[in-house]
Amino acid sequence: MGVEADQELNPRTKPAVIGAAPQGAADAESAARAVRDMFTAIAPRYDLLNHLLSFNVDRLWWRKTARSFSDILARPEARVLDLCCGTGDMTFALRREGSETPTILGTDFSHAMLQRASAKSAGTSLRWVEADALHLPFPDAHFELVTSAFGFRNLADYDAGLREILRVLRPEGECGILDFGEPGGVVGKLYRIYFRHVLPKVGTLISGVKGPYAYLPASVERFPDPSEMLRRMHRTGFREVSWTPYTFGIAGLYRGKK
Repeated sequence: MGVEADQELNPRTKPAVIGAAPQGAADAESAARAVRDMFTAIAPRYDLLNHLLSFNVDRLWWRKTARSFSDILARPEARVLDLCCGTGDMTFALRREGSETPTILGTDFSHAMLQRASAKSAGTSLRWVEADALHLPFPDAHFELVTSAFGFRNLADYDAGLREILRVLRPEGECGILDFGEPGGVVGKLYRIYFRHVLPKVGTLISGVKGPYAYLPASVERFPDPSEMLRRMHRTGFREVSWTPYTFGIAGLYRGKK
């Protein structure tokens, strides 16, 4: 069940923030640089760790998200953009859902991530573009669908990211932002123990890099809660905004239409 923007939502429980703030970052530019460096460092083990640390539930989340936009993906003329695509798992899920194989682009500002996405997509029609999500090299009103899976949270300016998504969407185009949340209750307590203490240790051990897996839980805690994200989307200009929780709210899909 989704949460609609015009329904009464829970009051904001987190202070408003501009965007991601990795440790040591003094401004938006240094924050973006730190995020790029972190993802470049973990690129060789990125796919393995995603599946391992999520117990393979991440595959279900990508598939559910892609199916949410099956009507757009069924149009052979549709243009689709997967933002902050990493090694392309969300992009591949979109392609599998598209019965007529629309034009699908994946963008990321980590060259190392895109190299792996490109290697995985050999023989397909998928295309990859190295680009900053806050300054996309695409004209206005170009895409029918823009998605982002677990990447939007890492932008240095969330509102600027929403504005850029809105800019490149065609009228009536849709966006889907899949990202982590913070569930409540007993599940939330267990999740936070795992996320704050177990996941960083396992991620660091396997990747050989400490920073990114210490940053991950901090970035989720910093990210706006669903009610605040929906307010930001509505304020930016999206309509019919909603949030659908996945797996007790550990993740969730934000949707909006231009």
